[in-house]
Amino acid sequence: MAEIIRMPKLGFDMAEGTLVRWVRQVGEPIQKGDILAEIETDKATVEVEASVSGVVLQHLVDQGAVVPVNTPIAVIGQPGESVAEPAIPAAKPGPAEAPRPASPATATQEVGVESAEAAPSVAEQPIKASPLARRLALEHHLDLKAIVGSGPGGRIVRRDIEKVLAATQAVPAPAVAPAAPPVSTYTPLPSPAPADTVVATSKLRQAIGRRLLEAKQTIPHFYVTHEYRMDSLIELRQRINAYLPEAEKVSINDFIVKAVALTLRRFPNLNAALRDNEIIQFGHVNVGVAVTVPGGLLTVVVRDADQKPLRQISSEVKAMAARAREGKVKPEDVEGSTFSTSNLGMYDVDEFIAIINPPEAAILAIGSAKQAPVVENGALQIGWRMKATLSVDHRISDGAEAAQFLQALAEYLEHPLRLLI
Repeated sequence: MAEIIRMPKLGFDMAEGTLVRWVRQVGEPIQKGDILAEIETDKATVEVEASVSGVVLQHLVDQGAVVPVNTPIAVIGQPGESVAEPAIPAAKPGPAEAPRPASPATATQEVGVESAEAAPSVAEQPIKASPLARRLALEHHLDLKAIVGSGPGGRIVRRDIEKVLAATQAVPAPAVAPAAPPVSTYTPLPSPAPADTVVATSKLRQAIGRRLLEAKQTIPHFYVTHEYRMDSLIELRQRINAYLPEAEKVSINDFIVKAVALTLRRFPNLNAALRDNEIIQFGHVNVGVAVTVPGGLLTVVVRDADQKPLRQISSEVKAMAARAREGKVKPEDVEGSTFSTSNLGMYDVDEFIAIINPPEAAILAIGSAKQAPVVENGALQIGWRMKATLSVDHRISDGAEAAQFLQALAEYLEHPLRLLI
């Protein structure tokens, strides 16, 4: 029996996505788990996998169409199988196109480039380019129309963008005659001054802005900071990594994710969300980890982090972070977090506060682990210290519970062998 493939919903606030490219064409065989299409959401470019094996019988929307979630986009079945085409909503026109009656055949040929350019006309064919190539071209202000693709069917891929950038950088700068010595000690500023630069915000940046504005306006935040002794954890990490290959070494953040997950088991009110007048305390502990990506950040999700060993957490975070930076996240990579963490320790940050990721109850902001002068047993010495700040929704919890959570977290971070048992 034929299977309808629908536009997936990635996150509770996603309403629509752009179908960037069909990976499998009508008539081609496809196996369950194979990539059927690439879609672009507010968060990232995501690959849609086939849920069944068979043959692609129909494409129900065109490349470039903006499609509401749960809308049928394709049909997979057996060769020769006839199916009645399901009724689907009209595809949404792009922002630069005047509204008109839309259908799969006349949907706006928007190709998912995050820019303020008008979408090409219906008669034009969308430029074949990978999501990563589009992102690199946008960052470096390159015109995809002027680039020859070396991928399948002339598709522009990452190496084509890098080739253009390398050629641009290889052109020597024109020689500049030395400036005449000044007649006085006054040095004028460059003239004329550089022109203002207008940068179009990406869909990801717009989504971040909408969600965090809503969070700050509707969630009554409060903040509690705790300083942790990190000497034992840093020593244990060094000992563990001495036995691991470079690609498998664990990070301080891996320890923190595991410690947070175990602590949340003892504080279910912080592993929760508010729905109307009810607090939903989640049975699973799915810890979100904020990852920097071009143009913003994404939160990848370690599911059931309280039940996974440290090395598995480390491996999963590395893999999901790599996919996020390449623009190839899977739906399960970014869905379903019940508590989030944001770590700026690698940027030499003492401490900061983070905005809650709705609908979660709290988020932990982690600073750098640094050597500092500390007093131990009345004596001054050098020790490793790290500050972390918990942001909490005051509708769900209170200061005392937040402080107790941070104290309980210290039992794992300051005695890290507990994380390995």
